Amino acid sequence: MAETFSSVPIVDLARLNDPVTKDEELSNLREAIFVVGFLYLTNTGLESLIHHTHENLPKLFALSTAAKEKCNMINSPSFLGYTRLGAETTATKTDLREQFDFGTPGVKPWTEQDPFWQRLEGPNQYPDYPGAQGLIDEYIAKTDSLAQAFVRLVAECLSLPRETFDGFKGNMSRLKFVKYPPAAQNSQGVGPHKDSAGLFTFLSQDNTGGLQVLNKKGEWIDVPPIEGSLVVNIQQGFEAITGGICAATTHRVIAPTSQTRYSIPFFQSVRLDLTLDQLKESAAHIVQRIPASDDKKRAVDVPRD
Repeated sequence: MAETFSSVPIVDLARLNDPVTKDEELSNLREAIFVVGFLYLTNTGLESLIHHTHENLPKLFALSTAAKEKCNMINSPSFLGYTRLGAETTATKTDLREQFDFGTPGVKPWTEQDPFWQRLEGPNQYPDYPGAQGLIDEYIAKTDSLAQAFVRLVAECLSLPRETFDGFKGNMSRLKFVKYPPAAQNSQGVGPHKDSAGLFTFLSQDNTGGLQVLNKKGEWIDVPPIEGSLVVNIQQGFEAITGGICAATTHRVIAPTSQTRYSIPFFQSVRLDLTLDQLKESAAHIVQRIPASDDKKRAVDVPRD
């Protein structure tokens, strides 16, 4: 198995679901999970929905400032809603992006009797745009189903029972619509970071480019758009669950210089009620069952029976 990477591998979901090609494609998935932490996922069955959603993004972001500010994230204790351009920073630098954040609909509203952390799960603020709620809810529902099936395939490629990670899934996954306007050369769309609290991220990007991932040599590797694909990456929640054997990868977006970039990241959630001790205990049992390299296992603090 390679130590690092110079490109992001392609994994074909249709081949994963075909008994004839499944074993070979599971091997490709395993390599992507262990070595890169990123992959392109093709033949997802969501191509039409993704195309339709991208068609609507320019018109959604073209809403008046007043219309967008009506659903400003500042109104939501769950951090859902609209964020204006330049309002966020990564690594102390301003991110040149504008975005809407949404969550899985139908989550029980927080009350004072609930744990405080549960405030992170709440109702959406939908923009006043024709068909927006239906489109957003459909995208979340269908991508969430894809994500659940994908995690089971990840378990298989790690030689674990398919249902190994089922109990870690949270109630509310998150969806972003993001706009990166043109900016000066080498401006920061979003700075270097790892996706934090969930299992996997499923990103649809337009044809503009700008996404880069960091390999173990410290080189930034471009992740150019592939029509119809989703870019999938490990989040730090999954890294914790697997005791660091399946590690999240640092990535960034370089702001475009001549045209607007639109992207649609979907963040598969992890349970918010998991304690650190529970995570460590679960990771210990999972790590022991993954046939990883000795070097990988020595890097993880695993209690032995």
